Amino acid sequence: MSDLAARKCEACHAGTPPLDPESAAELHAQLGPDWALHPDKLVRQFKLKNFRDAFGLATKVALLAEEEGHHPDFEIGWGRLQVTLTTHAANGLTDNDFIMAAKIDRL
Repeated sequence: MSDLAARKCEACHAGTPPLDPESAAELHAQLGPDWALHPDKLVRQFKLKNFRDAFGLATKVALLAEEEGHHPDFEIGWGRLQVTLTTHAANGLTDNDFIMAAKIDRL
């Protein structure tokens, strides 16, 4: 995970190819166990004490995402936050999604 977290997200453009399933699986193995790998996205569920803590974590992730230029989708509710990472320009997963996941794990 530390290798991925040390990297910086790179700008993607329309037509950027997504990772093949084998490459995605290799990068997924470098993440914490809470990230679920889907064919076109990474998803992590956080359970927190209350809405304020969920919103606070979402804010920390949002600020990190702004620094990296790679923005996750959020689903937030009382005591829970779901973070979904995908690269829309690639219509699937890229290195950036795994880099962001590793950085989120460090928060």
